[in-house]
Amino acid sequence: MSAPAYLLGLDVGTQSLRAALVDLSGRTAAFGVAPIETIYPRPAWAEQRAEDWWTAAQRAVRQALSEGDIRPDQIAGIGLDCTACTVIPCDLDGTPLRSALLWMDQRAAREAEEISATGDPILRYVSGRVSPEWMLPKALWLKRNEANCYERAERIVECTDWMMHRLTGEWTLSLNHVAVKWNYARPDGGWPVAMMKAVGLDDLLAKWPERIVPLGQGGAVLSKVAAAELGLKAGTPVAQGGIDAYLGMLGLGATGPGDVAVIVGSSTCHLAQSKTGVFGSGAAGCYPDATVEGLYTIEAGQTATGSILDWYRRNFAGREQAEADRRGVSVYEVLDEQAAAVPPGSDGLVVRDDWQGNRSPYKDPHARGLISGLSLSHGPGHLFRALYEATACGTRHIVDDASNHGLVVERIFVGGGGAKSALWLQIHADVLQTPIHLTRETESCALGAAMAAAVGAGLFADFDEAGREMVAIERVVEPLRANALIYDDLFERYVRAFELGREVRTSSR
Repeated sequence: MSAPAYLLGLDVGTQSLRAALVDLSGRTAAFGVAPIETIYPRPAWAEQRAEDWWTAAQRAVRQALSEGDIRPDQIAGIGLDCTACTVIPCDLDGTPLRSALLWMDQRAAREAEEISATGDPILRYVSGRVSPEWMLPKALWLKRNEANCYERAERIVECTDWMMHRLTGEWTLSLNHVAVKWNYARPDGGWPVAMMKAVGLDDLLAKWPERIVPLGQGGAVLSKVAAAELGLKAGTPVAQGGIDAYLGMLGLGATGPGDVAVIVGSSTCHLAQSKTGVFGSGAAGCYPDATVEGLYTIEAGQTATGSILDWYRRNFAGREQAEADRRGVSVYEVLDEQAAAVPPGSDGLVVRDDWQGNRSPYKDPHARGLISGLSLSHGPGHLFRALYEATACGTRHIVDDASNHGLVVERIFVGGGGAKSALWLQIHADVLQTPIHLTRETESCALGAAMAAAVGAGLFADFDEAGREMVAIERVVEPLRANALIYDDLFERYVRAFELGREVRTSSR
């Protein structure tokens, strides 16, 4: 009998890199995790060191192999998902020239406004406006503010591209990334050359790899150098990687008509597949061929959700951390207990979750977080529950906006790290007043990367077949109807609070 085959899914997130060893039925046999540090040089700026991604990969992969007692020759393929758009300028051999501009970095707001002001027809795929998070604004910021770095850079790429090069020794671009974050549109001929020239980025194309590979394809293999550093077998197939949330959508099996995937992590991404485009909403975009060739992927998102909870933990949860250490549990278990003891609506607290700007539906990088309604009767549980409720209200706002512009929403699937919190899931169901579907494997991004590995290795013909074999719905969280009116009222106040926050910011300038 031949040895069982496993797929290795590498999930390069904001706070950590996760390595999942998954069998062909989609069950996780072993898991490794290594932290990744984020640096915040200024408000709304965020950076990571590219070499930390590779160091984390080495630690996580070796941990997973050891935990599962799995040999390198039992791994049939490798898949990869990464944050987007995390931009790194580097030499041709991959040596970084500076820290990477993390996906949530908003420093290129002025450049984004200038690019949007061109009015180029290609902007219809992004609701008329580019985000400061994306490739072109960040590259333009580098050119204007760090000209020497920009000129020296032989490659200005994303985390996925850099990791694929580190794994295989080859430079490629992911069709998934460029269709979503780089304004590449096949129906319009590919690259937005005229728009790039209009803002002085006509030299940027030379800094990008020429080969563009669809998700899960490519025919690449693990290099000898990478194999030695990771403890794997050289020649193992490596499938073309992509954006973490998009692989998470596949890992949730949320690819049918009416399905919406909500990937809850440091940020929250909302994704749906459509045969036709959905234009004019406040969504981040409507992207042709981004996930499956011939289909559009509709995407919206919240820039900060789980990262707000991490902000709270780092700055205000010292007593809870001490209690968690004493009990031998996660600090979030203690925080959830406090929040669960607070009634829905958090006794009048209203929070805006715009810590790092608003991605959807306002596309406002200048938006900032807001906490309203505090009194001396409120405690830590109130505030933590209000943070949960704010993120759920953000998702409701996005889903409502997309529905008003023609997207059919019938089923909602939730995955990512946020799916581990039963309270957060229930709050989402209650705020949305929609059942939440949960898969057997909560690490949907890592599972999606493993599915890409399976497709790339030829074990399944396509993602539809991989989904049928590897994704299983385990349970459904039903909304509590008793909370509907409470959360309808909170949602109205949440929406109104955006304008209040904007008025305060404007008057303080």
